[in-house]
Amino acid sequence: MSSHSNKFICIHGHFYQPPRENAWLEVIEVQDSAHPYHDWNERITAECYEPNATSRILDEDQVIRDIINNYSKISFNFGPTLLSWMEVYAQETYFAILEADKESIRRFGGHGSAMAQVYNHMILPLANARDKETQVIWGIRDFESRFGREPEGMWLAETAVDIETLEALAANGIQFTVLAPRQAKATRKIGEKNWDEVNERSVNTKRAYRCNLPSGKSINLFFYDGDISQGIAFNGLLNDGKRFAESLLNAIDQHADEPQLIHVATDGETYGHHHKHGDMALAFCLDYIEKDERVTLTNYSQFLSLAPPTHEAQIIENTSWSCVNGIERWRSDCGCNSGGGERWTQQWRKPLRESLDWLRDAVAEVFEREGSKIVRDPWVARNDYISVVLKRNETTTESFLKIHALPDTQPSRVFRLMEMQRHSMLMYTSCGWFFDEVSGIETTQVMQYACRVVQLANQTNEVDYEAELLKRLEQAPSNVSAHKNAALVYEKFVLPSRINLKRVGMHFAVSSIFEEEPESLTIFNYSTSSESFVKKAAGEQKLVLGITTVKSMVTRSERKFAFAVIYLGKHNIIGNISLDMEADNFAGMQFRMIKAFEEGRLGDVIGTMQMYFGPEKYTIWQLFSDEKRKILDLISQTSMAELESSLRKSYNSDYQLITALSNNNIPIPNAYKTTFEYILNADLVNTFKSDRINIKEMERISGELVRWNLKIEDPGKLSRLAGESILRELNRISNERDNVKRVQRLNRMFPLLDKFNLDPNLHKSQNLYFQISKEEQKKEGRLPDWRDQFTLLGKNLGVKVR
Repeated sequence: MSSHSNKFICIHGHFYQPPRENAWLEVIEVQDSAHPYHDWNERITAECYEPNATSRILDEDQVIRDIINNYSKISFNFGPTLLSWMEVYAQETYFAILEADKESIRRFGGHGSAMAQVYNHMILPLANARDKETQVIWGIRDFESRFGREPEGMWLAETAVDIETLEALAANGIQFTVLAPRQAKATRKIGEKNWDEVNERSVNTKRAYRCNLPSGKSINLFFYDGDISQGIAFNGLLNDGKRFAESLLNAIDQHADEPQLIHVATDGETYGHHHKHGDMALAFCLDYIEKDERVTLTNYSQFLSLAPPTHEAQIIENTSWSCVNGIERWRSDCGCNSGGGERWTQQWRKPLRESLDWLRDAVAEVFEREGSKIVRDPWVARNDYISVVLKRNETTTESFLKIHALPDTQPSRVFRLMEMQRHSMLMYTSCGWFFDEVSGIETTQVMQYACRVVQLANQTNEVDYEAELLKRLEQAPSNVSAHKNAALVYEKFVLPSRINLKRVGMHFAVSSIFEEEPESLTIFNYSTSSESFVKKAAGEQKLVLGITTVKSMVTRSERKFAFAVIYLGKHNIIGNISLDMEADNFAGMQFRMIKAFEEGRLGDVIGTMQMYFGPEKYTIWQLFSDEKRKILDLISQTSMAELESSLRKSYNSDYQLITALSNNNIPIPNAYKTTFEYILNADLVNTFKSDRINIKEMERISGELVRWNLKIEDPGKLSRLAGESILRELNRISNERDNVKRVQRLNRMFPLLDKFNLDPNLHKSQNLYFQISKEEQKKEGRLPDWRDQFTLLGKNLGVKVR
């Protein structure tokens, strides 16, 4: 290897979000702090994960000249729990990430850029040996099922490390991991006797190191460049892609002959979420480096194959990249925090960890004792349970039972035990300790997993750990006086989320009023099937009765129940549920209730319900939060439609009168102004929502807004709808390439958007335009008119294709 070709640069992004799913429904419920998005995963995908798959390189005029997939040119890892969310909710980006790994294999000499990650971001030095092993195995199995190959490297949560963790990686065939420079203790040339003590300033980060382990195995280590990584994350290097690139190029020692790797590692969210347009700085930087003949872009595994370690290293155990005190941030009040309240402490961290350690050990005993009665080897089964978690269906569950369950075992007993163990790992997700306050969403999330563990242990073994857990959580003080301690936080924010089959039954009963075909609904990860279902309507009022079985698709447990719900209009719902009503009783009740309902005797309907079910009722407030919003939206939409209809009547009938007032310089009453503003805004919403772009209607609305000096009410919402409308039209243009009128019409929309002061998100439209342009470059025969209009469209979208 000649000295000018052995200088390499590698940029690593650690892309990760804590799991935010409700521990029972396994979906993320609405998170208002992420507005205007549904939740934080959705928001960060829009700001970071998706833009990095289609990142822009701009020319001098700030016009897009190229769009690239950043992931294919960097080293990266994605948290498994984040990828499982993306696979369902952000499929385009998910597949772009998998494709980037394939592309990197072609680019980097057969070595993919994706690294695996310990499964749910557990701080491994604080985990017991069993959890270390399962976290590594699950991380590897998850990686293999997505990327279709074995991982060469694995990212450790917070780069937290000890020797036992490295042993777990090496034992499972992992070849390397990446650490912070301050985690290096000493280095020496392989074959030499004496070690040189190093620190974060003196360790040579430009080479790979071998770390020999007590077991006789070894693993390779990379210590990233701390100064440049710090500059990217915190000191504004991403404000300028060229400066970013030059900081990497300038780090090369031009006089050294040995192979050099300049490499940095940061949270992937730095590129777009923490720093707006950080993805574009990264794209520019990669493009700039590729044009420099002195260096080659690479990834860690390719560098290892080209320059095997000539030196070995020792690590400082129990250290990490984000706590200067080692790994104390995840178990004590060490002073590391994210800048919450002025007098706040993190004294809650230690008691919280000790409480969960106690719970983990208590349920491990239950798992071993009960598990050995129903599976061949409980811990081997746990390691293999990832196959079910990755794809829950008949095939995987049956296959798992066949391999692990003893004959004649009830499936629900096996899956309850496995889920108990899965949640007892999820409750150690590191973010639960990272931030400042025990009532924060990340910490209540880990307590939610603990609550699920308690519930499953109770169902498995009829032992209730909740009272003891709460007693221990009382020792974890909150900084918010209203919350007092973690036990109160648990009671306030965790218990209301707790779900059992009865609660799913209530949800089914209420939502069945609003569903078109409610006999068999899938409610998140529960299925329902009705053996009897009757729905009656009288105007706005509705009555539903039935006998339904609810089954958990996760643990396979099921319950049958009878229910009755009456809807009185608006948000007034009264419902009852019974787990033990005889079929004859139900038939008698059904006959009486339907007769009373059809005769308009609502009092008797409610009286009959109470006679059969007892006094315990439930209402719309028992619904799961997303569904509750959906139904309340539905109800309010009906009311808003009535309101709009009456305002529109006024707008149409009084328009001439208002015109006359205006022509005679008589001030227009505010009530009319409000009416006109409301109707014109509603018309604009409808224009953007309609299938065809109606330019004449937009011009009319624009003229009216100017004429009456009215304003746009919700520019954020309208900008979003405008962006969606442009993308729909561009898709039609793509499908009808010769239709010049379509392109003309879309071009006429842009000046109007300026008049409305709207700023639509054009990201996906720019991607599609870029794709069409690339395809059109290979073709001849388009009419000059079409080409001119299409070029103008590029100008409007801010894309220039050479």
